[in-house]
Amino acid sequence: MTTVTDLNQPTLQPAAPTGRRLSWPVLLLVIAGGLALTSIVRIITGADGITNVSQMSTALQLAVPIGLAGLGGLWAERAGVVNIGLEGMMILGTWFGAWAGFQWGPWTGVLVGIAGGAIGGLLHAFVTVTFNVNHIVSGVAINILALGATRYLAPLAFEGHTGGSAKQSPAVESLGNFTVPGLSDALRDLNAHGWFLISDIAGLLGGLVTNVSWLTLIAIALIPATWWILWRTAFGLRLRSCGENPVAAESLGVNVYKYKYIAVIISGGLAGLGGAFLSIVANPFYLEGQVSGRGYIGLAAMIFGNWMPGGLALGAGLFGYTDSLNLRGGSANVHALLLLGALLLLIGAIWLVVRKKYVQAAITLVVGGLVFAWYATTDEVPNQVVSATPYVITLVVLALSAQRLRMPKADGMPYRKGQGK
Repeated sequence: MTTVTDLNQPTLQPAAPTGRRLSWPVLLLVIAGGLALTSIVRIITGADGITNVSQMSTALQLAVPIGLAGLGGLWAERAGVVNIGLEGMMILGTWFGAWAGFQWGPWTGVLVGIAGGAIGGLLHAFVTVTFNVNHIVSGVAINILALGATRYLAPLAFEGHTGGSAKQSPAVESLGNFTVPGLSDALRDLNAHGWFLISDIAGLLGGLVTNVSWLTLIAIALIPATWWILWRTAFGLRLRSCGENPVAAESLGVNVYKYKYIAVIISGGLAGLGGAFLSIVANPFYLEGQVSGRGYIGLAAMIFGNWMPGGLALGAGLFGYTDSLNLRGGSANVHALLLLGALLLLIGAIWLVVRKKYVQAAITLVVGGLVFAWYATTDEVPNQVVSATPYVITLVVLALSAQRLRMPKADGMPYRKGQGK
């Protein structure tokens, strides 16, 4: 176990976080069980779209901006600053990314989009760290400010250019995609056979090697990079100490203000990168309102992941998948997922009985029965339900995971320089 005196040792290699967590064999077994259950539902319902290559490829693309926003939230909150302003920082990233991208190329747009989000992060850090303003108030103000600023700037920057308007930028050139030759086709063919489990795994893997943007690879690499920096370096230990006990950190010589500023600026840059992804990769142009709450969903993914990069990635993947249902066979696929939800609730009720939580088990069983009745008595779900599915899943997942969460101890708490002296 790392002691507090280690904070001043520049060569420190802090241990990875410990606590109750699933071992790799158990985790892989849970994932395999989830895939098997999904495969059974696919075969019963005939909704092949829930695990085909195109669905998984779309889900990956939609998960990236959510994951980047969540990663930004993780950096800020590990340093003790709540960042509700992720939505606004993503909005800044979309505008700045498209503005620079259509003029000087997509990679320049990516860099400027990161800078746009980082400006929002700097403002949030200035207000919350230096002036100790309530973090929620500051974040909401940044969201409003970003929305107003981009609405004002869009007509000035985009009108008069080909394809531009008061609410949309001209098109940005593509960053380019890659497909693994041979492997992609083989997995697509295997997925098309519709075999139990094997075809579903092929669909999942096929989505990871088919028409993948180069920026997606960078985003995926940021997940392990964040884990290594925050949990395997002395810099990361000092930063996390600011979110756990800033007074103790300051008493040991850590410049708490500096680390909070760094964390929140990086947070804004990551959110800006997520916004640039939306306006350069997901759509090759800026469009007013295209963030559509993804900053908030990214924050939910971070909470679902218990302020850890790996859990955050799983949460982003889940929300990205449900969001993709809007684009590909939404009504039929969501209807099939009602059966999956009913089966998961049944398994949850059995688990609660094993743990002797009979009241919770009864409630879970009743809800599962109602979901199954909805599935059995209908052939499709309304389009409004399809559109609301990502947000409903967000609320349900957060409600179910609330009891196991452990946020940084000083997250969002006021801090003044000199308290540790």
